[in-house]
Amino acid sequence: MKYISSTQNKLIKEVLLLRDKSRQRRKTGLFVSEGHRELELLLKGGYKVHTLFAAKGIANIEAMEDLISRSEQKPEIIEVSEEVYKKMAYRETTEGIIAMVHSKTHDLDSIRFSDKNPLILIAEAPEKPGNIGALLRTADAANLDAVIIANPKTDLYNPNIIRSGVGCLFTTQVATASTTEILEWLEQHGINVYCAALTASVNYHTVDYCAPSAIVVGTEATGLTDEWLQASTQNIIIPMQGEIDSMNVSVSAAIIIFEAKRQRNFE
Repeated sequence: MKYISSTQNKLIKEVLLLRDKSRQRRKTGLFVSEGHRELELLLKGGYKVHTLFAAKGIANIEAMEDLISRSEQKPEIIEVSEEVYKKMAYRETTEGIIAMVHSKTHDLDSIRFSDKNPLILIAEAPEKPGNIGALLRTADAANLDAVIIANPKTDLYNPNIIRSGVGCLFTTQVATASTTEILEWLEQHGINVYCAALTASVNYHTVDYCAPSAIVVGTEATGLTDEWLQASTQNIIIPMQGEIDSMNVSVSAAIIIFEAKRQRNFE
């Protein structure tokens, strides 16, 4: 097994670029993931691992190799010193495992539904990676059919999205596109559009989500654009009982999504 002890190694510098620069991720089609759980999820999600780095004295290399062998993949495995690992790691508790992974395409045509009654989440122009990660966790918890990001402001392989989503990016169908493209796609698939908005809205729990449905949320600062509001089947609102008129977008999405799941008897 190859061993790297220098933080100035060319390959280590490449990992750091992939971790920190979205431009490098787009250019190479690679991204960085950390931790045994994330490795297990990305393998389950059909991602191809390019290179695995295992920190000497920290990583359980035997368990990592066993996981890889069960996936029938054969990435290069490189052992690194603790100093190199600490230089590479974005988080402190990642069990000494860092993976360089091939990214996937996330266009609308990649989405496949297991039945004819999908429930999906759409988020327009979310700016905070932590919110995107939280939305992905909610989608996974509710077993949604897909998550779509309209007019994305950050790439999906931002390490903060992977971290805050605890790897749910790898096991959830995720697509990105413009609002116009998504609206056309929704119409083609006969999916109702329920926009979380303050105007012309009804209480979220009064809507029937049992038909094919998309729950659409915007940013906390500006909400959804007019293009969404004009195309909405029905605007919905979560009644506020305090002084503010909005909640964190991931919290709002979770409330509406699980009402939809309740109506569907948690299919």
